[in-house]
Amino acid sequence: MLYLYTGTDREKTREAMDAAVSAKGGSASGGKKSARIVRITDANAPADLVATLQGAGMFGESRIVVLDGVFANEEMATFAERSLLHMKESSEHFFILEEKPLADVRKKIEKYAQMCERFDAAGKKKDGSIFGLSNALARRDKKALWIGYQRELAKGSAPEAIHGVLFWAAKDMFMKAGTPEQKNRAKKLIAELAELPHESRRRGEELEYALERFVLSWVW
Repeated sequence: MLYLYTGTDREKTREAMDAAVSAKGGSASGGKKSARIVRITDANAPADLVATLQGAGMFGESRIVVLDGVFANEEMATFAERSLLHMKESSEHFFILEEKPLADVRKKIEKYAQMCERFDAAGKKKDGSIFGLSNALARRDKKALWIGYQRELAKGSAPEAIHGVLFWAAKDMFMKAGTPEQKNRAKKLIAELAELPHESRRRGEELEYALERFVLSWVW
């Protein structure tokens, strides 16, 4: 089954989707009575998306798949569009989260989605939300980023969601950069954040701790 969540109110959209994922029995670690949440973002490699959409693997574990911003990646978007019918007919739950998909892309997804929800922002969002982390990153405010990161973990925000926000912020910094130095800094951030989930898997550590190392680093 396929569900679509869109809107410029990123916090409200993500909160609504996360609540729906939880209602379907989603759990970050999975378990006997819950489904493991698999999150794929545009920070993943296209091969990760392909492997995820091919199925749960030889052990047939129960999964809920979240595709977060994958339609921003042209290569991933092409495969995801071709897989919409599969997602609709699957016994697994697939959630697509996009801020502002192109009109034709939205129509394609809506054609197959069992449910579509949209939350557009009425005004400027406050820094108290998870998206305040993006402002701290842009300001290079290490203390604010650390405090915000710890606050979000305490609230129960998934490390994957926090990573997605930071990755989005780095791309936004690149698009708005006014000098070559700013562009290079943003480009370095994008590369480091894109590599972070893969590095954490290679090390066998939780993404939460990989993000902690990133936040505490002065490299950026």
